[in-house]
Amino acid sequence: MKASLTELMTSKRFAPFFFTQFLGAFNDNVFRQALILLIATGVVTGVSVNTLNNVGLALFILPFFLFSALSGQLADKYEKSMLLRRIKFAEILIMSAGAIGFYFNAVYFLLAVLFCMGLQSTFFGPIKYSIIPQHLSNKELVSGNALVEMGTFLAILLGSVAGVILKMDGIGSWVAPAAVIGLAILGYLSARRIPAAAPAEPTLKMDWNLFRETGRIIGNAREVKSVWISVLGISWFWFLGAAYTTQLKVYVDNYLHGTDGLYAFLLATFSVGIGLGSFLCEKMSGRRVELGLVPLGSIGLSLCGIDLYFSYQGLTAATDVGISAFMASQGGLRIALDLLGVGVFGGFYIVPLFAFIQQRSDPRYLSRVIAANNILNALLMVLSAATGIVLVGILELTIPQFFLVLALANIIVAVYIYSVVPEFLIRLIIWMLTHTIYRVTHEGLDRIPDEGGCVLVCNHVSYVDALIMAGAIRRPVRFVMFKPIYDMPVLNYIFRKGKAIPIDSKARNPDIYQRAFARVKEELDAGEIVCIFPEGKLTTDGDIAEFKNGIEKIIATNPLPVVPLALRGLWGSYFSHKGGPALSTAPKRFWSRVELVAGEIVPPENVSAAGLQDAVQRLRGDKR
Repeated sequence: MKASLTELMTSKRFAPFFFTQFLGAFNDNVFRQALILLIATGVVTGVSVNTLNNVGLALFILPFFLFSALSGQLADKYEKSMLLRRIKFAEILIMSAGAIGFYFNAVYFLLAVLFCMGLQSTFFGPIKYSIIPQHLSNKELVSGNALVEMGTFLAILLGSVAGVILKMDGIGSWVAPAAVIGLAILGYLSARRIPAAAPAEPTLKMDWNLFRETGRIIGNAREVKSVWISVLGISWFWFLGAAYTTQLKVYVDNYLHGTDGLYAFLLATFSVGIGLGSFLCEKMSGRRVELGLVPLGSIGLSLCGIDLYFSYQGLTAATDVGISAFMASQGGLRIALDLLGVGVFGGFYIVPLFAFIQQRSDPRYLSRVIAANNILNALLMVLSAATGIVLVGILELTIPQFFLVLALANIIVAVYIYSVVPEFLIRLIIWMLTHTIYRVTHEGLDRIPDEGGCVLVCNHVSYVDALIMAGAIRRPVRFVMFKPIYDMPVLNYIFRKGKAIPIDSKARNPDIYQRAFARVKEELDAGEIVCIFPEGKLTTDGDIAEFKNGIEKIIATNPLPVVPLALRGLWGSYFSHKGGPALSTAPKRFWSRVELVAGEIVPPENVSAAGLQDAVQRLRGDKR
């Protein structure tokens, strides 16, 4: 089951949740922006505005450190829609208190309310991302996360603008207090329509020792290395986002000499960029968790950040620069496009990571993994502020230089992440291959089981068959391939990191032959998908050669279902043997239209080499 963005936005299983989280983020930012403006009026004497703002930020973040462990446990132990209703009801009480504080300009009281808002967000966060995979299928995870990210950043933008408009700075004003209470009530009503989501681990015994449980949930997040690296990657993005948005006001005031309107415009550009990137990510990923977009996002983040440093050099000195004058100036459009690009590539970066965590984490403690992610996000945001203080305040870097340092640091972080988990980089190579040289369509791939071991068999046409198949199939696949192909330069790195299984003939290399079958059994026992090319070699004439009986040997040891597949359209492409050995001549054609078609599942008791060959032949038909 899969749905378009429009269908999800109108479905009962997603729309109420979307509007609940959207209204919550919107209301949070109305409140926070209004508090910033109230503090800026100087109603508190004896304490600097900057100090009060930093105290407010610290109070909002503090609950994530203190109570994320508790919130993760609750989200895994109890039914989630019930928890959301109670959390949103608490928001009504918190915003009612906030309305009283704004009415009387009680800044210190409002700072206490801000702490309560952070506490509410702490309990909301783990449910927000763990409920998505319960109501959406694997095919819809990217779409759901893209909508949530778009909605969140749109809510941040609109909420900040609304907070400025409402102001809330006058004693006796009733409009703004009524607005925050009204938004909280709307959020609660929306939460009441969220479908039930069963608890992941109802027998969980609560640990009220928050420090011990914090260590435990971080341990949960570290159990799967790729999930842990994804958590670190998301936290790094929040480090970058906090750094850019924190310094943007100073950048506009002291370097661009712009008005508040220009600041709002550039902040909106950044936020809209993230929303646009999230939307494009959903389209470019083909509604699957496409990890190849993560390194593409990293590359784009660094390139736009570096160009943001150089684009500033083209500006001429001016004062009170408005939006139109800025866009007409030399370098103005370039700066706006760089900020938009940072947002767009940030969307490419963060959406697949959230979807990947939801897909790969153990469902029993997914909420606790999200809670661990929230703790690290908060920590990295604090480190981001500290980094800005050190580099800009103490070492006296200019803001453009600070942006350059961020872009270069992002390169270092990217190199680390993709060296530890090369799956991201491999997926980028596959994504580029299947979106440049080939245009790949597929049919029937939903017949491949979503979990558990199974065997795929396919005709063998080119050196890149495995890459094309890996790019189309949702789950990781362990490919069994002829050792000379496995050992090819460049491709060997991809095959090795992708855990491909090299095999050779029993007569020529019995050692490798036996090890290959042992690896196949090991992977199938672990519930992985194994794909073999039963012809044992690339076709030299475009026809399907006789299937060897190795598939029968595998199924005799591991009686699992077999899914026949056929590749169409690869014969005659650069990596096939048509017209001579592959790679020996100039490319024969680009943009080859390739189809990958899956047939009906063959139960283990009906598996035979000849029968599977007939099934693959029927699937391929005359399209070579």
